[in-house]
Amino acid sequence: MVYLNRILFSTRDIKIPRKYLRTKFLDTVRLFVKGGTGGTGLPKFGGLGGQGGCVYCVGVEDSNLKKIASNHRGKTVCAGHGEDSRKARIVGSPGTDIKLEVPLGVTIYREDGKVLGSIDKDGDTVIVARGGPGGAPDNNFLGHFGQAHHIRLDLKLIADIGLVGFPNAGKSSLLKAISRAKPRIANYPFTTLKPNKGIIQFEDFRQISIADLPGLIEGAHSNKGLGHKFLRHVERTKLLLFIADVNGFQLSPQFEKRTCLETVLLLNKELELYNPELLEKPAILAINKMDLEGADTVLNKVKESYRNINKFIHNTRIPEELVPNKIISFEDIIGISALKSERIEDLKLLLRKRLDDYSEETNPDIIDASKLYNISKATVTERGPKVT
Repeated sequence: MVYLNRILFSTRDIKIPRKYLRTKFLDTVRLFVKGGTGGTGLPKFGGLGGQGGCVYCVGVEDSNLKKIASNHRGKTVCAGHGEDSRKARIVGSPGTDIKLEVPLGVTIYREDGKVLGSIDKDGDTVIVARGGPGGAPDNNFLGHFGQAHHIRLDLKLIADIGLVGFPNAGKSSLLKAISRAKPRIANYPFTTLKPNKGIIQFEDFRQISIADLPGLIEGAHSNKGLGHKFLRHVERTKLLLFIADVNGFQLSPQFEKRTCLETVLLLNKELELYNPELLEKPAILAINKMDLEGADTVLNKVKESYRNINKFIHNTRIPEELVPNKIISFEDIIGISALKSERIEDLKLLLRKRLDDYSEETNPDIIDASKLYNISKATVTERGPKVT
């Protein structure tokens, strides 16, 4: 009875996290990996020690970092040691290898920041800790220790399109309207606490993946807000879809109200400060909440401003800290209403077209359809006998 009371009183002090914080999504895991030690050789008979086992990371489609964290709660992964040489077995058996099944899109970093490799396809393999060599004549028959260091597994979602925007701009509403995803939606900022991934399905069964990230705020590049830790997921996308509220954004009364155009410039600035290479990706700007009064005027002003954005910035009183060094070039600027599903189909077709154009530019293996037809037809055409 006394034992049960102690257990009950001890569990009373344990704070259970709120439901929305008990998420299954995990995008980074830190582990200590250690290769096996090589076995000792047998100098008298020239016996060789077994090679120490290695630690591998293998890409598996259905895996996730949550499984790795739960299977290795001690955060330590050790491969098997090589077998010593002996009279009954002159050549020792190698140590057991350990294979960590990681999801696709994982980049593996060493503790000093060096990239050991990345897993992009099913079956991709990266050695993260090599086993030590077994005892042999060149090392005086003494087995060596294996590699041992800390590694970090960072998951970067692989999606065709990445949604970028400030809180409460309507990213989750758009994801729900445009795909089969069911994200959390509410009329206040930061309803998205983790990345969501949806699939856009077309009538011809073409599928496009789209990732919704938590909203960014000013200073996201320097670890402010919720979106900073998820900016890495934008790096693996092919196209960026900027979402801007037609009324602009104000985080709280203590912060300055930003107009729709200023929020777009701020998003441009945050991505530039985080990684300037992101601005090289093709991008589309969607002005959301066009069902509100005066939205058409704001949309026309944004379009007019971006026709000659450098001249517009020079002639207007936009704060210098909001102006990026490089202005992102939007392929298209479109007005939508995610709540009323206005122009959602137009946006879907536009995204598909831009992705196809981008694929044709970056993939030299893509052949024009008419040219491919002529090649295929030439290979199946009957040919008559030839004089040899």
